[in-house]
Amino acid sequence: MTTIREDDLIQSIADAFQYISYYHPLDYLRALGAAYEREESPAARDAIAQILTNSRMSAEGKRPMCQDTGIATVFLKVGMNVRWDAKLSLSEMVNEGVRRAYNHHDNLLRASVLADPAGSRKNTKDNTPAVIHTEIVPGDHLEVIVAAKGGGSEAKSKLAMLNPSDSIVDWVVKTVPSMGAGWCPPGMLGIGIGGTPEKAMLLAKEALMAPIDMAALLARGPANRLEAMRISLYEKVNALGIGAQGLGGLTTVLDVKILDYPTHAANLPVAMIPNCAATRHAHFVLDGSGPVSLEPPSLSDWPQITWTADTQRSQRVNLDALTPEQVAAWKPGQTLLLNGKMLTGRDAAHKRIQDMVEQGQPLPVDFGNRVIYYVGPVDPVRNEVVGPAGPTTATRMDKFTDTMLGKTGLIAMIGKAERGPAAVESIRKHRAAYLMAVGGAAYLVSKAIRSAKVVAFEDLGMEAIYEFEVQDMPVTVAVDAHGESVHETGPRIWQAKIGKIPVVTA
Repeated sequence: MTTIREDDLIQSIADAFQYISYYHPLDYLRALGAAYEREESPAARDAIAQILTNSRMSAEGKRPMCQDTGIATVFLKVGMNVRWDAKLSLSEMVNEGVRRAYNHHDNLLRASVLADPAGSRKNTKDNTPAVIHTEIVPGDHLEVIVAAKGGGSEAKSKLAMLNPSDSIVDWVVKTVPSMGAGWCPPGMLGIGIGGTPEKAMLLAKEALMAPIDMAALLARGPANRLEAMRISLYEKVNALGIGAQGLGGLTTVLDVKILDYPTHAANLPVAMIPNCAATRHAHFVLDGSGPVSLEPPSLSDWPQITWTADTQRSQRVNLDALTPEQVAAWKPGQTLLLNGKMLTGRDAAHKRIQDMVEQGQPLPVDFGNRVIYYVGPVDPVRNEVVGPAGPTTATRMDKFTDTMLGKTGLIAMIGKAERGPAAVESIRKHRAAYLMAVGGAAYLVSKAIRSAKVVAFEDLGMEAIYEFEVQDMPVTVAVDAHGESVHETGPRIWQAKIGKIPVVTA
């Protein structure tokens, strides 16, 4: 009979969450490298190059590949014959492992978990509690899967109670465009079918833990109905032309995973959860012999792709002398290299600014002719001025956009993914611009930041307003002063080029 010690589980959980913060699974890297080689869209190809370069930099520096280091999710299969040498409960052991991982002195991970979610939303400071799924199974060992799931991809999760005669494939193909690009494609789709609503969601999440094997499946052909559905969805979703970061291109998903479960005769629950470019999970087994040591991958396994700032093709911009006239001259899809000082701000800071404007209070910083970056960086370690600092989903700031552009003097914004219709209209009205940075390239972006200091709302932690000084920070003009959005034009163009499904016209 196997005895598992408390410290062994805690240490294994802690080490695993550190490991997945900076190492991509190799199956993901190989699939993304292959997608880069076949990609024909210059914008998508550039985004994939940034993601792959960022991945290798994170592995070398042992720092997070994404500033959103996720909500800790743990799947446990506990053998019925396992004995425990422990004083803590199973959940307490897991949470202690998460706590140690996220507070590691040499690789601090961003704590994003908030208690009292519908009220005070107070940060727990150590990313606990984890979301834990436990199953008791035959055997004498403990199987563990750890995953760190970013908020951008989780926000795009979908659940539908279809009629038994409805087409699951049609529902997925119809639903994926409504998710936008906030889930940072290219990634994976996990599909859960059957059971009850909550079971379908769990199946979808669990499906994402399987390795990417679509290339092998396409080569050998489907062996059953679910594999045939996987191929159908892979082809039809990619035919939408959404592409990397929603810019338009050949690859939106690298794989589609499906798990199903028996359901009631009157129901057909279907859940869909995307995995983003920061695909992070690890699998291990405890057998009583001590903590698990996960083998580091070899850097030679990374695709030999290196992104560098293209000073010939991209326009250098001096943020310290930026004028509304210069912003109005930017073109959709144009690539820029930003230099100088910018401000940062996320949801909580925007809400506070809007309240201050409405109450006639003076603002703590001057936004006149400034650019704001939607980011919540990881705390710095070693000699860093700031930790990984990739963009957060811009649509969350849409409700504040008209106030920021109309009342503060702000002239441009930086985030990831598309903007909603109201924000695009506000950008057009104020002749401003929205710039897109690549989600999944947080460590790469952080290397462009030369200094960082908190200038307002320090109590908000990672959501405080910083002033960054940047050098050649890469961005793309996603919405120009005329209101043209590359997240609308890009996928439409590439869907037509791919030509496998009808182009949807207004």
